Amino acid sequence: MDILRLVAERKIKEAIDQGEFDNLEGHGRPLRLEDDSGVPEDLRMAYKILKNAGCLPPELQLKRDIRQMEELLAAIEDEKEKYLQLKRLNWAITKLNMHRNRPVNLEEHERYYAKIAEKFASGGRRASSPSPASPQAPGPPKRP
Repeated sequence: MDILRLVAERKIKEAIDQGEFDNLEGHGRPLRLEDDSGVPEDLRMAYKILKNAGCLPPELQLKRDIRQMEELLAAIEDEKEKYLQLKRLNWAITKLNMHRNRPVNLEEHERYYAKIAEKFASGGRRASSPSPASPQAPGPPKRP
C-alpha cells in the first residue's frame, strides 16, 4: 500500500510542478461540502451517484409528483376530472407514507373530495358553519 501512496504523491507533485492545478474551477475558494449526515452511511455513495446523474431518491420524486398533482388539481374545473385527479393524488400520498419509517402522526395527509366539493359550493370560501340542508351529527344527550 505504501508503494501506491508514494506513486500517487509523486504524480500529484509532478502535476503541481507542471501547473496542471493552476486554472481549476473554484481555485482559491473554499470547497462547498454537502451535509449528508441524514443519509444512512451504506446509501451515501449510491445517493451521490444518483444525484450527480440528475435522479432523485424515490421519496423525493414522490413528493415532487405530489406537488405537481396538487397544482394540476387546482387548475381543473371539471368536477369528475377533479375527483379522478384527487384519487391519483391520494394514491401517491399513500405510496409516500408506505416508504417512510415514521410515526403515523408525521405522515402526509390525504386530500379529500368532500373538502374540495365544499369549497366549490361555497364559491371558494371556506364554510364557517354547516348549511341548514346538511345533516348534523347528533351530539351527546343533554342532561336535565
